[in-house]
Amino acid sequence: MIDWEEFPTLTSPRLRLRRIEDSDRTALFDVFSDPQVMRYWSSPPHNDLAQVDRLIGRIHEGFARRDLLQWGVERIEDGQILGTCTLMGIDPGNRRAEIGYILGRAYWGCGYMNEALVAVVDFAFGPLRLHRLEADADSRNAASCRALERLGFQREGLLRERWIVNDEISDTAFYGLLEREWVASSGSRRIS
Repeated sequence: MIDWEEFPTLTSPRLRLRRIEDSDRTALFDVFSDPQVMRYWSSPPHNDLAQVDRLIGRIHEGFARRDLLQWGVERIEDGQILGTCTLMGIDPGNRRAEIGYILGRAYWGCGYMNEALVAVVDFAFGPLRLHRLEADADSRNAASCRALERLGFQREGLLRERWIVNDEISDTAFYGLLEREWVASSGSRRIS
């Protein structure tokens, strides 16, 4: 179990996943305001820093409620925030949560998100003691679907016309990963 009094910090070879602070607002705005990064997100790009301030407030409120852990993904070598990884809808009774992630465009294709997600999934099935993780991805977002499948998530269905963002309707590919599947694959799992 985790201590909900102190936000957990996770580390990997190149990254530190840590509590998001007010001082991260500009870096987060760079990520959440980029139309290409937000192309397959369930809300439109942010227009101003006030939206990021509200996001940071919701992140802290979710942690206080004990149903949300959203980490800032920080590159260790220079302290740069690259994006976020999230466990949301944490349901201790059913031992499940949904995983989410976003990465600044300048960092695509470098293996950072895979590295961060391995740390989050290890935490979810380790100290957090979850049994199941779920993820939804816009079915057109091939890179996100590949990222989930590389981790061992299995596509469990398609939710047709689930989101309408800026008058664009999109489907959701729904994925699931069980603790036993993660443990069984841990010997072959690689951070890339």
